[in-house]
Amino acid sequence: MDLDHTVDLRIDHLERCGRRLRVAVVTETFPPEVNGVSLTLSQLVWHLVDRQHSVQLVRLRQPSDRRSHSPAESIESSGGSAPMMEPPILMRGIPIPRYPGLRMGLPCKSALVKLWSVRRPDVVHIATEGPLGWSALKAAQQLKLPISSDFRTNFHAYSKHYGVGVLLRSIMLMLRKFHNRTHLTLVPTAALKTELEAAGFKRLAVVGRGVDAGLFHPDQRSEALRRQWGLGKDALAVVYMGRLASEKNLPLVVSTFEAIAQRQPEARLVLIGDGPLRESLKARCPQAIFTGTLRGAPLAQALASTDLFLFPSETETYGNVVAEAMASGVPTVAYRMAAAGELIRSGHNGWTVERGQAGAFTAAAVSAAADDQCRQIVARRCASDIQGLDWANVTLQFERALLNLVDDQQRQSTASISSPSWGVPS
Repeated sequence: MDLDHTVDLRIDHLERCGRRLRVAVVTETFPPEVNGVSLTLSQLVWHLVDRQHSVQLVRLRQPSDRRSHSPAESIESSGGSAPMMEPPILMRGIPIPRYPGLRMGLPCKSALVKLWSVRRPDVVHIATEGPLGWSALKAAQQLKLPISSDFRTNFHAYSKHYGVGVLLRSIMLMLRKFHNRTHLTLVPTAALKTELEAAGFKRLAVVGRGVDAGLFHPDQRSEALRRQWGLGKDALAVVYMGRLASEKNLPLVVSTFEAIAQRQPEARLVLIGDGPLRESLKARCPQAIFTGTLRGAPLAQALASTDLFLFPSETETYGNVVAEAMASGVPTVAYRMAAAGELIRSGHNGWTVERGQAGAFTAAAVSAAADDQCRQIVARRCASDIQGLDWANVTLQFERALLNLVDDQQRQSTASISSPSWGVPS
């Protein structure tokens, strides 16, 4: 694979890899933290281990962690080259201003150089671009390790929602500088790859995202839960799922639901998730159902028990919740971008409108809410269409990307050793 050019990695069948990698995965967020980055990354990590690779997770210390693990502990407990999930390496972090519940790391290049000098990983995969990610980048560069990265969060788009919109250009330059120093950057959609290429990002590959179709399924629907919410048998449950935060465009969720409720007064708004806007939303929507943060089976049951998903976010790199709603048989109204742009055929298995067209978004949602028969047909289609988007296939794409990267870096290293530069006399 020539990493001087953009590549696409599409794997349509499962195969068992005959090689085992030792992958150092570096991230500033990981479960039990609840966000798209942590949840999707954890799926990749555990599926890599299941496919017989060893994974060393370098992440921030969380309140549930009792102690950190030293490099010696990792080596001793890994049993040599046996594939496994090694004890995590826990780093210090500090809260992110104006974003409660999330933390960013502190510079720690020297510690990572020491860690990876004791036992080198085959590849370093950096999932987040914070201070921990920069430290990992510099440490891996010093040790001449293959480096891959994820472009997972639109920090440049988030910035305008957190009072730093004037820094947008600087943030984009920083992100480009970071990712162009890695050997490969993975993005979740072809559209995002095209956008980043135009902005000067290099060596990009598309590796999609998966959904746990065994967990998120229409069979999780619960009439008992709907009665607990105060919904009659035929009443419409309109749902939003995700962080209750400024960058998610929640005012449009509320105004769209109000337009629906004008025609269907028995409809209820269900908000699954938590965040800094929860109290202000409660004040504006006192009749809404606030479930708080849900995980696992309770989350799948709550989602499948609703009828129409509103997702007007304009800041997603992907938006895993769209795939989860579709797998649950809940039709989605969203902007035509990220996961919705990839997965939804408007009018067939959901509804999409052009980004930023708030009026069209509301009109599509009101129309979908009013037509029970059409919405039920779309619900069956979206649940069926999403079934092939499983994490096993996505992990295979990720594995192949890492293997190609390691092989390419080994070839370049061998070529540089066998062809030394003799210099040119002046």
